[in-house]
Amino acid sequence: MTIQSFIPPRRILMGPGPSDISPQVLQALSRPTVGHLDPLFISMMDELKQLLKYAFQTKNEFTIAVSAPGSAGMEACFVNLVEPGDKVIVCRNGVFGERMRENVVRIGGEAIIVDDEWGAPVSTDKVEQALKDNPDCKILAFVHAETSTGALSDAKALGELAKQYRVLTIVDTVTSLGGVELRVDDWQLDAVYSGSQKCLSCVPGLSPVTFSAKAIEKIQSRQSPIQSWFLDQSLVLGYWSGEGKRSYHHTAPVNSLYALHESLVMLQNEGIENAWRRHQDMHEKLKVGLEKLGFKFVVEESSRLPQLNAVYFPEGVDEAKVRAHLLNTYNLEVGAGLGSLAGKAWRIGLMGYGARPENVSLCLKALEETLTN
Repeated sequence: MTIQSFIPPRRILMGPGPSDISPQVLQALSRPTVGHLDPLFISMMDELKQLLKYAFQTKNEFTIAVSAPGSAGMEACFVNLVEPGDKVIVCRNGVFGERMRENVVRIGGEAIIVDDEWGAPVSTDKVEQALKDNPDCKILAFVHAETSTGALSDAKALGELAKQYRVLTIVDTVTSLGGVELRVDDWQLDAVYSGSQKCLSCVPGLSPVTFSAKAIEKIQSRQSPIQSWFLDQSLVLGYWSGEGKRSYHHTAPVNSLYALHESLVMLQNEGIENAWRRHQDMHEKLKVGLEKLGFKFVVEESSRLPQLNAVYFPEGVDEAKVRAHLLNTYNLEVGAGLGSLAGKAWRIGLMGYGARPENVSLCLKALEETLTN
């Protein structure tokens, strides 16, 4: 058998990620590869840091892209900040809060769990009580935008609580960065990670992260070695910072970083607040149409993510059959439910370049035709 080149169809990606990628970003990906220590590439990395600072709304000097997906960004934050025996309050209101807990346990820390129902935001009252009950706690970890449920938690209020009780924060912004309001400095967040493939509309495989000065102090004052060599940020820092010659750490994904640079230039040109508003506007259009078709939202409106719409489908719908029909007939991908929402709900994404009127119109028209036939 002779294997031929793989030529994928042109899908419209309206699931939980990856999202649609603009032609500009795809073109950037195809530019000539240069060495990862080439002075021109290093200059581009410096620009990339500035663009990421804008996206995160931070002045943190240590703001980079980890050369791996958002899950590695998550692990980078935990393995660098958590030491064996450290007590960490972990907020769990979906799949990704549970992954935070697993990180703490694998490191040898003690996870204090604050549970909320799937579809509900993290309860600030429960978190404050946990902080009062555990005065020796070192870190508060929570998911800003829970991708498994479409719930948005109050990162500003949680950041204020953490500062009041003198603990650091680790925050998952994989689905929120670029899609909803996020102000790392104003909200006093310490270690924040994201992903390239959601509202930034870049290729999968990179994880933007930013660490506050206090987080860096914690890393530098550790009593035990960081258990991951690759994710040890004190080593990576030598590659992403400094003037002139950079120290070799790993071979960076050069072309993927071109793509991230381009996607962030597009975000800068649009304006971060305009991007937040666009996601909300497209959500409102989608919401009206979905409710007319009999869909009901999993999350209450006050804490609903505009870019990740978790909805219960109408009674009697064969959800797997409908999703397969949308994919095969319309080249339209929507996401299945995760965890306790599996088989009960869909996750319809409106992320980055995918948050456009034509995508909303196509999705609603395809659903209407599919459900009425």
